[in-house]
Amino acid sequence: MVLVLKSTLSDTDRKKFIEGLKTWLSELKIIKANEWGQKPLSYSIKKQVSGFYIELQLEGEKVPASLEKKLLTSDNVLRHLLLRN
Repeated sequence: MVLVLKSTLSDTDRKKFIEGLKTWLSELKIIKANEWGQKPLSYSIKKQVSGFYIELQLEGEKVPASLEKKLLTSDNVLRHLLLRN
């Protein structure tokens, strides 16, 4: 899963969001978490010209159905990509 968060989030707010995300993913095991840092966006999203990228490698049986809804409704998430195999 790759997340693009608002670049205007403070470090403490970003860490608090990531901790909340870990509780949403309680059924899954986080194998690897990489923070790619702030990068410019190709086009503006929600009036943001840059975003903070986070990659999470997850392992588990089933991704909670409510996860996609929570990511879509969160004001802090500009975009997300969740690949399943």
